[in-house]
Amino acid sequence: MFSAYVAVGILTAAANGTAATLDFVRPAWLIENMTRVGVPRRALIPLAVLKIAGALGLLIGIGVPPLGVAAAIGLIVFFIGAMTAHIRAHDYSSIPFPGTFLLLAIASLALRVASY
Repeated sequence: MFSAYVAVGILTAAANGTAATLDFVRPAWLIENMTRVGVPRRALIPLAVLKIAGALGLLIGIGVPPLGVAAAIGLIVFFIGAMTAHIRAHDYSSIPFPGTFLLLAIASLALRVASY
């Protein structure tokens, strides 16, 4: 079970690191998406920092299980919020993106807890 956590945790961390990098780079499609959902541009940096914190927490959580659990829970809450924002904006076509990140975070949490 631990090996599965390591694999899924690294995948989840890499996905969140990539998403955070895009928040810093600010490609046009991302700005359009955030604008459609009602997220101001000034929120991109704090959102990127949260994603990086979650990613680092999952990686450190390989050796420090409570941190891995906390990071996974934080990412779950983060992506529930992201999905809620898309639903409130009636932007249903974009829900699969935060939904995928949410599922990765849930899998990371389940595997971290199971491998304790």
